[in-house]
Amino acid sequence: MYSNARLATSGLALAAALAFGAVAPALAETQPLGETAAPVPMIPNSFAELAARLSPAVVNITTTTNVAEVQRGPGPVLPPGSPFEDFFRDFMDRQPGQQGPRDRRSNALGSGFIISADGYIVTNNHVIEQADQVRVELFEGGEYDATVIGRDPRTDIALLKIDAGKELPFVSFGNSDAAKVGDWVLAIGNPLGQGFSVSSGIVSARNRTLQGSYDDFIQTDAAINRGNSGGPLFDMAGEVIGVNTAILSPNGGSIGIGFAMSSAVVERVVAQLKDFGETRRGWLGVRIQNVDEDMADALGLDETYGALVTDVPEGPAAKAGLKSGDVIVAYDGEKIDDTREIVRLVADTEIDRTVPIEVIRDGERETLEVTIGLLEEPTLAAAAGPGEKQKQAEETVLGLALSPVGPEQREQFGIEDDVKGLVVTSVDESADAFDKGMRAGDVIVEVGQEPVTTPREMRERIRAAEDAGRNSILLLVRRDGQPRFVALNLSS
Repeated sequence: MYSNARLATSGLALAAALAFGAVAPALAETQPLGETAAPVPMIPNSFAELAARLSPAVVNITTTTNVAEVQRGPGPVLPPGSPFEDFFRDFMDRQPGQQGPRDRRSNALGSGFIISADGYIVTNNHVIEQADQVRVELFEGGEYDATVIGRDPRTDIALLKIDAGKELPFVSFGNSDAAKVGDWVLAIGNPLGQGFSVSSGIVSARNRTLQGSYDDFIQTDAAINRGNSGGPLFDMAGEVIGVNTAILSPNGGSIGIGFAMSSAVVERVVAQLKDFGETRRGWLGVRIQNVDEDMADALGLDETYGALVTDVPEGPAAKAGLKSGDVIVAYDGEKIDDTREIVRLVADTEIDRTVPIEVIRDGERETLEVTIGLLEEPTLAAAAGPGEKQKQAEETVLGLALSPVGPEQREQFGIEDDVKGLVVTSVDESADAFDKGMRAGDVIVEVGQEPVTTPREMRERIRAAEDAGRNSILLLVRRDGQPRFVALNLSS
């Protein structure tokens, strides 16, 4: 995905080994540390005062996991990293003298930060995900067993709780949406196990997406390494605007490309974990894809925007009357530019709330009222490889060799019994269809938003689109049962 680079998301942590001197009086109170911060110049002469004030709210997290390990007899002693190390390990695994499994305790470190005086702590999910025991070490001393209140793998956020028997210094969330590229930021953590460390930098980019549907990362050049995971990224007001989560690096070390999940996402997740022990995201119940220029032309849209509905399984959207081929252009009064935007808006909507959704259907705008449900499990679309080519009774249209779906085609390509249409048996690699990702085994079920079962019907739909002055035609294609729209250029 990143070519010669990889995401290093780890967990070493903040050790309470270095203090910044006297702690400001506000730390003994029950007010968020950042709220007591004095105004900081646009270009600070020093971060020392800010670091000293915020450090007591940052913690070291140690996890312990029991790992089953095979116990062996004596073996060769090899230097770490020896090219023969893997060879001898495999060799010993095959020997009869093994004594069976035994438990080994594996330790890992991570960072976190306190968000309330009664001991709630935010960290990354991957820091504590498989831990049998979680221990929290405070900056000013003291270690405590932590309880995992809740986890959210989708945003890599976890909420812990400790009982320190006293009020703890804490920090508050800031407004990550107000952060601008070029703003100063401060990261606190335990890079590479070297102990307490503060690094500074700027916001390098906003709204980065790495791998998840709910990603909203702040990119920063503040030094973030393995060990900073779960630690806070502060703005100059001393408020948390991100949770340090990942780095992009060819070697595992910082090269100035770090990512912190924005507080706009984290704060909502943490609130739900605290209230329910889990996240409760809204569910619309549609499969969608972005609208490109060819699709916009095929649909008669003036702009390339919105989320194109490819399928409407049973759920809230189906009850409200949404259909495949609708383009969602507004949700609860907010314009929808792409699929990522509507996914977030729906996820943040209160369960059982009814919201207006504006769609374009057959060139006309309609507004539907949808009651948002509770998302219970992710809907994943699987990508299928091409099947074997079928050369029986086929015709070529727009570079696609097509055959009506019959018993032989269902068996050969694994097409479900309730799917009707035209199966693609081969694709001309010079055709627009190939560039758009169509492959053998795909099933075309609609052309121009009308069902088709024969190549002749497809040609008729194409002729009608050309007569209407369209440069593209919209196809609804199923692969492994999963639908998507493809807009093919008619002039190519």
